[in-house]
Amino acid sequence: MRRLLRTLGVIGAVALLGDLCMAQEAVEAAAVLGDDPGEGSLSTAVEIAVLLTVLSLLPAILVTVTSFTRIVIVLSFVRRALSVNELPPNPVIIGLALFLTCFVMAPVAERVNEAAITPYNEGELSFEEAGDVAWGELRGFLVANTREAEIQLFVDLSNHQTTGEASEELPMSVVVPAFVLSELKTAFQMGFLLFLPFLVIDLVVSSILLSMGMFMLPPVMISTPFKILVFVLVDGWGLICSSMIQSFQVVA
Repeated sequence: MRRLLRTLGVIGAVALLGDLCMAQEAVEAAAVLGDDPGEGSLSTAVEIAVLLTVLSLLPAILVTVTSFTRIVIVLSFVRRALSVNELPPNPVIIGLALFLTCFVMAPVAERVNEAAITPYNEGELSFEEAGDVAWGELRGFLVANTREAEIQLFVDLSNHQTTGEASEELPMSVVVPAFVLSELKTAFQMGFLLFLPFLVIDLVVSSILLSMGMFMLPPVMISTPFKILVFVLVDGWGLICSSMIQSFQVVA
Protein backbone atom coordinates (compact mmCIF):
# COMPACT_ATOMS: atom_id res chain seq x y z
CA MET A 1 0.00 0.00 0.00
CA ARG A 2 2.86 2.39 0.77
CA ARG A 3 4.41 1.62 -2.62
CA LEU A 4 1.09 2.35 -4.35
CA LEU A 5 0.71 5.68 -2.57
CA ARG A 6 4.32 6.58 -3.32
CA THR A 7 3.82 5.76 -7.01
CA LEU A 8 0.69 7.91 -7.20
CA GLY A 9 2.46 10.73 -5.40
CA VAL A 10 5.50 10.66 -7.68
CA ILE A 11 3.37 10.58 -10.84
CA GLY A 12 1.38 13.51 -9.53
CA ALA A 13 4.58 15.34 -8.65
CA VAL A 14 5.91 14.84 -12.18
CA ALA A 15 2.75 16.33 -13.64
CA LEU A 16 2.87 19.24 -11.21
CA LEU A 17 6.55 19.92 -11.86
CA GLY A 18 6.05 19.90 -15.62
CA ASP A 19 3.03 22.19 -15.56
CA LEU A 20 4.41 24.58 -12.96
CA CYS A 21 7.68 24.90 -14.85
CA MET A 22 5.77 25.92 -17.98
CA ALA A 23 3.73 28.39 -15.91
CA GLN A 24 6.79 29.89 -14.22
CA GLU A 25 7.44 32.38 -17.02
CA ALA A 26 3.81 33.53 -16.95
CA VAL A 27 4.00 34.05 -13.20
CA GLU A 28 7.19 36.10 -13.47
CA ALA A 29 5.74 38.20 -16.29
CA ALA A 30 2.61 38.92 -14.27
CA ALA A 31 4.71 39.93 -11.28
CA VAL A 32 6.76 42.34 -13.38
CA LEU A 33 3.63 44.06 -14.68
CA GLY A 34 2.31 44.57 -11.15
CA ASP A 35 4.02 45.19 -7.83
CA ASP A 36 7.64 44.56 -7.03
CA PRO A 37 8.30 40.80 -6.84
CA GLY A 38 9.96 41.49 -3.53
CA GLU A 39 6.63 42.46 -2.03
CA GLY A 40 5.24 39.05 -3.02
CA SER A 41 1.57 40.04 -3.02
CA LEU A 42 0.73 39.73 -6.72
CA SER A 43 3.26 36.98 -7.36
CA THR A 44 1.89 34.85 -4.53
CA ALA A 45 -1.69 35.35 -5.70
CA VAL A 46 -0.80 34.33 -9.23
CA GLU A 47 1.11 31.29 -8.01
CA ILE A 48 -1.88 30.16 -5.94
CA ALA A 49 -4.18 30.59 -8.95
CA VAL A 50 -1.81 28.58 -11.16
CA LEU A 51 -1.49 25.85 -8.53
CA LEU A 52 -5.28 25.52 -8.16
CA THR A 53 -5.65 25.34 -11.94
CA VAL A 54 -3.05 22.61 -12.21
CA LEU A 55 -4.65 20.62 -9.38
CA SER A 56 -8.02 20.78 -11.14
CA LEU A 57 -6.42 19.44 -14.32
CA LEU A 58 -4.30 16.83 -12.53
CA PRO A 59 -6.68 13.84 -13.11
CA ALA A 60 -6.77 14.53 -16.86
CA ILE A 61 -2.99 14.96 -16.90
CA LEU A 62 -2.40 11.66 -15.13
CA VAL A 63 -4.75 9.87 -17.53
CA THR A 64 -2.98 11.21 -20.62
CA VAL A 65 0.65 10.59 -19.57
CA THR A 66 0.25 7.11 -18.08
CA SER A 67 -0.89 3.69 -19.24
CA PHE A 68 -4.41 4.27 -17.90
CA THR A 69 -5.99 5.04 -21.29
CA ARG A 70 -5.05 1.75 -22.94
CA ILE A 71 -5.93 -0.35 -19.90
CA VAL A 72 -9.37 1.10 -19.23
CA ILE A 73 -10.38 0.93 -22.91
CA VAL A 74 -9.32 -2.70 -23.23
CA LEU A 75 -11.20 -3.64 -20.05
CA SER A 76 -14.28 -1.88 -21.40
CA PHE A 77 -13.96 -3.84 -24.65
CA VAL A 78 -13.88 -7.07 -22.68
CA ARG A 79 -17.08 -6.16 -20.90
CA ARG A 80 -18.81 -5.35 -24.17
CA ALA A 81 -17.55 -8.52 -25.83
CA LEU A 82 -19.01 -10.62 -23.01
CA SER A 83 -22.40 -8.94 -23.63
CA VAL A 84 -22.61 -7.94 -19.95
CA ASN A 85 -22.63 -4.16 -20.30
CA GLU A 86 -23.07 -3.50 -16.58
CA LEU A 87 -20.77 -6.19 -15.14
CA PRO A 88 -18.20 -5.49 -13.86
CA PRO A 89 -19.52 -2.04 -12.89
CA ASN A 90 -17.63 1.10 -13.85
CA PRO A 91 -16.03 1.64 -10.38
CA VAL A 92 -14.52 -1.85 -10.55
CA ILE A 93 -13.18 -1.29 -14.08
CA ILE A 94 -11.68 2.09 -13.17
CA GLY A 95 -10.23 0.77 -9.90
CA LEU A 96 -8.57 -2.18 -11.62
CA ALA A 97 -7.24 0.11 -14.33
CA LEU A 98 -5.76 2.44 -11.70
CA PHE A 99 -3.96 -0.36 -9.86
CA LEU A 100 -2.62 -1.81 -13.13
CA THR A 101 -1.50 1.69 -14.11
CA CYS A 102 0.39 2.04 -10.83
CA PHE A 103 2.01 -1.36 -11.44
CA VAL A 104 3.15 -0.35 -14.93
CA MET A 105 4.29 3.15 -13.94
CA ALA A 106 6.06 2.11 -10.71
CA PRO A 107 9.55 1.74 -12.33
CA VAL A 108 9.19 5.14 -14.01
CA ALA A 109 8.03 6.72 -10.75
CA GLU A 110 10.98 5.24 -8.87
CA ARG A 111 13.45 6.64 -11.40
CA VAL A 112 11.81 10.06 -11.24
CA ASN A 113 11.90 9.94 -7.45
CA GLU A 114 15.61 9.09 -7.43
CA ALA A 115 16.64 11.50 -10.19
CA ALA A 116 14.43 14.52 -9.52
CA ILE A 117 12.21 14.47 -6.42
CA THR A 118 14.83 13.39 -3.86
CA PRO A 119 17.58 15.76 -5.12
CA TYR A 120 15.05 18.60 -5.17
CA ASN A 121 13.98 17.94 -1.58
CA GLU A 122 17.64 17.83 -0.52
CA GLY A 123 18.36 21.12 -2.25
CA GLU A 124 20.69 19.65 -4.87
CA LEU A 125 18.46 20.69 -7.79
CA SER A 126 16.43 23.80 -8.37
CA PHE A 127 12.71 23.68 -9.17
CA GLU A 128 13.28 24.15 -12.92
CA GLU A 129 16.08 21.58 -13.03
CA ALA A 130 14.00 19.01 -11.15
CA GLY A 131 11.12 19.62 -13.56
CA ASP A 132 13.39 19.08 -16.56
CA VAL A 133 14.82 15.86 -15.13
CA ALA A 134 11.37 14.52 -14.21
CA TRP A 135 9.98 15.32 -17.63
CA GLY A 136 13.01 13.68 -19.26
CA GLU A 137 12.35 10.41 -17.43
CA LEU A 138 8.62 10.51 -18.23
CA ARG A 139 9.29 11.45 -21.85
CA GLY A 140 11.44 8.34 -22.24
CA PHE A 141 8.48 6.16 -21.26
CA LEU A 142 6.06 8.04 -23.50
CA VAL A 143 8.31 7.93 -26.58
CA ALA A 144 9.12 4.23 -26.05
CA ASN A 145 5.39 3.39 -26.14
CA THR A 146 4.43 5.69 -29.01
CA ARG A 147 4.45 4.74 -32.67
CA GLU A 148 6.81 6.66 -34.91
CA ALA A 149 3.95 7.51 -37.27
CA GLU A 150 2.08 9.42 -34.56
CA ILE A 151 5.23 11.23 -33.44
CA GLN A 152 6.04 12.22 -37.00
CA LEU A 153 2.45 13.39 -37.51
CA PHE A 154 2.59 15.89 -34.66
CA VAL A 155 6.15 16.89 -35.53
CA ASP A 156 4.92 17.83 -39.00
CA LEU A 157 1.84 19.60 -37.64
CA SER A 158 3.91 21.65 -35.20
CA ASN A 159 6.72 22.33 -37.71
CA HIS A 160 9.17 21.19 -35.04
CA GLN A 161 12.68 20.68 -36.32
CA THR A 162 14.61 17.66 -35.02
CA THR A 163 18.07 16.39 -35.82
CA GLY A 164 17.99 12.65 -36.24
CA GLU A 165 15.68 10.71 -33.92
CA ALA A 166 16.70 12.20 -30.59
CA SER A 167 13.71 12.03 -28.26
CA GLU A 168 15.31 14.71 -26.06
CA GLU A 169 14.42 17.30 -28.68
CA LEU A 170 10.69 16.52 -28.68
CA PRO A 171 8.58 18.98 -26.67
CA MET A 172 5.60 18.10 -24.49
CA SER A 173 3.18 19.48 -27.09
CA VAL A 174 4.35 16.78 -29.51
CA VAL A 175 4.97 13.82 -27.21
CA VAL A 176 1.75 13.83 -25.16
CA PRO A 177 -0.83 13.99 -28.00
CA ALA A 178 1.18 11.49 -30.04
CA PHE A 179 1.23 9.12 -27.05
CA VAL A 180 -2.53 9.46 -26.47
CA LEU A 181 -3.30 8.86 -30.15
CA SER A 182 -1.01 5.83 -30.20
CA GLU A 183 -2.62 4.46 -27.05
CA LEU A 184 -6.10 4.80 -28.56
CA LYS A 185 -5.01 2.97 -31.69
CA THR A 186 -3.35 0.17 -29.72
CA ALA A 187 -6.33 -0.20 -27.38
CA PHE A 188 -8.79 -0.51 -30.26
CA GLN A 189 -6.57 -3.08 -31.98
CA MET A 190 -6.45 -5.16 -28.81
CA GLY A 191 -10.21 -4.74 -28.40
CA PHE A 192 -10.81 -6.00 -31.94
CA LEU A 193 -8.73 -9.12 -31.28
CA LEU A 194 -10.66 -9.71 -28.05
CA PHE A 195 -13.98 -9.52 -29.89
CA LEU A 196 -13.10 -12.24 -32.43
CA PRO A 197 -13.48 -15.39 -30.24
CA PHE A 198 -16.71 -14.08 -28.74
CA LEU A 199 -18.00 -13.26 -32.21
CA VAL A 200 -17.39 -16.87 -33.22
CA ILE A 201 -19.48 -18.05 -30.27
CA ASP A 202 -22.30 -15.68 -31.25
CA LEU A 203 -22.24 -16.94 -34.85
CA VAL A 204 -22.31 -20.59 -33.79
CA VAL A 205 -25.20 -20.03 -31.39
CA SER A 206 -27.15 -18.04 -33.98
CA SER A 207 -26.66 -20.76 -36.61
CA ILE A 208 -27.86 -23.46 -34.21
CA LEU A 209 -30.95 -21.49 -33.22
CA LEU A 210 -31.83 -20.80 -36.86
CA SER A 211 -31.42 -24.47 -37.80
CA MET A 212 -33.75 -25.41 -34.93
CA GLY A 213 -36.34 -22.88 -36.10
CA MET A 214 -36.14 -20.80 -32.91
CA PHE A 215 -36.42 -17.44 -34.65
CA MET A 216 -37.99 -15.58 -31.73
CA LEU A 217 -35.31 -16.49 -29.18
CA PRO A 218 -32.57 -13.81 -28.93
CA PRO A 219 -29.18 -15.45 -29.64
CA VAL A 220 -27.47 -13.26 -27.02
CA MET A 221 -29.58 -14.91 -24.30
CA ILE A 222 -28.00 -18.27 -25.12
CA SER A 223 -24.51 -17.16 -26.12
CA THR A 224 -23.81 -14.98 -23.06
CA PRO A 225 -23.59 -17.88 -20.54
CA PHE A 226 -21.31 -19.79 -22.92
CA LYS A 227 -19.03 -16.78 -23.39
CA ILE A 228 -18.79 -16.25 -19.64
CA LEU A 229 -18.05 -19.96 -19.12
CA VAL A 230 -15.29 -20.01 -21.73
CA PHE A 231 -13.84 -16.75 -20.40
CA VAL A 232 -13.67 -18.09 -16.85
CA LEU A 233 -12.24 -21.48 -17.88
CA VAL A 234 -9.30 -19.90 -19.75
CA ASP A 235 -8.66 -17.42 -16.88
CA GLY A 236 -9.53 -14.51 -19.14
CA TRP A 237 -9.00 -11.69 -16.66
CA GLY A 238 -5.54 -12.93 -15.74
CA LEU A 239 -4.51 -13.34 -19.39
CA ILE A 240 -5.79 -9.90 -20.34
CA CYS A 241 -4.08 -8.15 -17.41
CA SER A 242 -0.84 -9.99 -18.10
CA SER A 243 -0.96 -9.15 -21.81
CA MET A 244 -1.64 -5.48 -21.17
CA ILE A 245 1.21 -5.14 -18.68
CA GLN A 246 3.65 -6.90 -21.00
CA SER A 247 2.56 -4.72 -23.94
CA PHE A 248 4.22 -1.66 -22.34
CA GLN A 249 7.91 -0.92 -22.70
CA VAL A 250 9.40 0.46 -19.50
CA VAL A 251 12.80 1.79 -20.51
CA ALA A 252 15.61 1.18 -18.06
